[in-house]
Amino acid sequence: MKLATISDNGKIKAGMIMGEEFISCDEGKNANTAVLAMISSGKVSEWQAMLDKAPRKKLSEIRILSPIPYLLRDMICVGKNYYAHAKEFFDSGFDATQKETIPSEPIIFTKAMTSLIGPDDAIDTSIDPTGSVDYEGELGVVISKTARRVAKNDWQDYVFGYVIINDVTSRELQKKHNQWTIGKGLDTFGPMGPYIVTKDEIDDLPSMQIQTLVNDEVRQQAEVRDLIFDIPTLIETLTLTGTLLAGDIIATGTPVGVGIGFSPPKFLKSGDKVTINITGLGSLTNPVI
Repeated sequence: MKLATISDNGKIKAGMIMGEEFISCDEGKNANTAVLAMISSGKVSEWQAMLDKAPRKKLSEIRILSPIPYLLRDMICVGKNYYAHAKEFFDSGFDATQKETIPSEPIIFTKAMTSLIGPDDAIDTSIDPTGSVDYEGELGVVISKTARRVAKNDWQDYVFGYVIINDVTSRELQKKHNQWTIGKGLDTFGPMGPYIVTKDEIDDLPSMQIQTLVNDEVRQQAEVRDLIFDIPTLIETLTLTGTLLAGDIIATGTPVGVGIGFSPPKFLKSGDKVTINITGLGSLTNPVI
């Protein structure tokens, strides 16, 4: 299933996307939290049972929002989790926090839930006073239920599905503050979408391709198998001493090819367009203003 939240002439609806149609499963006053509620309840079959009778709309007639318009809490993110990107970040001069080129343990930080935007919403570079806005295409993992002390072999029991994330970053703010919360938490710096794909639709997770384009130029291209710390390791690490909740999002890290990897850096500017494609998850496009 592809779970989505949309705006239909200003009315928020939640449901599923099949082909070129949106199938409306919740049009009530709480539709903006219906996908999150579905994840928490695990009752996907209730929406599946509505397929034949639920109202439908062509995708061209609606506006797709972030699948979870209001996150339960801040997004959980992983830094320097692809070998080539870890090296390009270390070599860029913007990495003020680590002495290791390749991290020996997962680097975990959070991204403000207030940064969240959906497909086709604008990334506002004017908010960053340093003019150093960068893109980071990433695979997002959606947690299905409360998770504590999860062993690697059990990781799939706690995954609901997957979604595309753009971990937009102000590089100068990231460097200046010696940590990543401020540089990555700016308003509009958290594009997510266009929908959440349930894990049963993903046949070969390691071979999924992540691709980022800026103005139709391919900047990033990698497979999920290239992660330094794979998803089972991340879930085990995060739950060893803490708790994950249903609806939590883990952004698993970005591949080589970000703007600071170029000389000179290729920062985003007004008029640009960023598109992230991930196998089976569709495309997430955002204009830059």
